[in-house]
Amino acid sequence: MRAARRTTGLAGLVLALALTLAACGGDDDGGGGGQVNSGASFPEGTTMARLKAAGTVKVGTKFDQPLFGLKNLQGKPEGFDVEIAKLIAGEMGIAADKIEWVEAVSANREPFIQQGKVDFVVATYTINDKRKQVVDFAGPYYQAGQDIMVAKGNPEGIKGPEDLAGKKVCSVTGSTPAENIRTNYPKAELTEFDVYSKCAEAFELVTKPFTKEPYGIGLKKGDTAFRNFINDTLEKAEQDGRWQKAWDATAGKVAKEKPTPPTIDRS
Repeated sequence: MRAARRTTGLAGLVLALALTLAACGGDDDGGGGGQVNSGASFPEGTTMARLKAAGTVKVGTKFDQPLFGLKNLQGKPEGFDVEIAKLIAGEMGIAADKIEWVEAVSANREPFIQQGKVDFVVATYTINDKRKQVVDFAGPYYQAGQDIMVAKGNPEGIKGPEDLAGKKVCSVTGSTPAENIRTNYPKAELTEFDVYSKCAEAFELVTKPFTKEPYGIGLKKGDTAFRNFINDTLEKAEQDGRWQKAWDATAGKVAKEKPTPPTIDRS
């Protein structure tokens, strides 16, 4: 069994279809993230001005999350998170092919931001109070929920997290699913790995989400100007249709339901 996040309506087809998308995908910016604001201008001393002048940006994302951040056959990540990152880079006048992608597994996201190894992180990154003590978040740009993946046919009869007592559960170190299982369902036998792909292969979801997971963009704590810029970019993309185009070109190819962008938290 695997504690994982469930994207809206993905049900039991996520793995098979995600692998198909990865095998067929390319780097054609079909998700709407390829637009570049060549006339972008920013106040001196801001992160945006520095990155604009450099002409490149380092972005942390997942390399093993189907439909959100998954390496394709060309060795480049693709998915909804990747398209959101391209939108942000494009608003700074940085083309998609000038993004340096850095694998950000759940456990290294905060350290990578703090150490400057990445300029920002878009990696199925749930906003929570613990993380906000060390990094800042823009967004959220998507609302997910945790669900449980089980062997096909669900031979153990798992209906929800309350049925995990005494069962072996696999999740990822530093992830909110792992923390939630450890804290709220301590009788489950939790095993943690660094990436989801190392968990035992599963074939269907219980389809009973038991949390709300607002995905945000992680950035260095105290960089208010950069946070405001990213929030402005997200709102603009939601209004002009680029957010929806990014969704439709990635996770929307599998999701049965059409999500509504969550309200951005500017507090």
